[in-house]
Amino acid sequence: MILVLCFILAYFIGAIPFGVVIGKLFYHTDIRKGGSHNIGTTNAYRMLGPVGGSIVLVLDILKGTLAASLPILFGIEHHWLVLIVGLAAVFGHTFSIYIRFKGGKAVATSAGILLAYNPPFFVIAFAIWFSLILLTSMVSVASTLGMVLITAWSLVYHDWLLTTVACGLLVVFFDQTSGKLQTHQGRR
Repeated sequence: MILVLCFILAYFIGAIPFGVVIGKLFYHTDIRKGGSHNIGTTNAYRMLGPVGGSIVLVLDILKGTLAASLPILFGIEHHWLVLIVGLAAVFGHTFSIYIRFKGGKAVATSAGILLAYNPPFFVIAFAIWFSLILLTSMVSVASTLGMVLITAWSLVYHDWLLTTVACGLLVVFFDQTSGKLQTHQGRR
């Protein structure tokens, strides 16, 4: 019963659209009405600037971390559940009940799950992501390449559960990215 509660709470935590909340509260802007129309960090940077985008990034990472940590907070000592329950937060971010089941790609929320699951790996992944931003000047490219590299790294280190979850997240990420691209090109 506690595990079911963890999944439900993780969904509702993950569903908090911090990009929309920060945009409306502090910038009087709905980030869904400009840029990529997405609620996540990349569009928050576009629409709110570096300070607003950074706040959204941190909050989205922390909501993933909190949601994924629920089993531990409730005394369930199976570390692998951090990843599994964390997926409910990704689902919440991607299909947020608070904004009519629309959402983002959940890259930052996924990073938060990684922080809860394996903090040293999170630091490495964040350093790779930040380096890619410096090299490409594009958050979307850094996020895409970062997710691919994290998946490959987890495979190299034989963390099969993380590899499986990362592959699933890659499929969702690329599906959403291609769907939005088709929408912008008038094909969907």
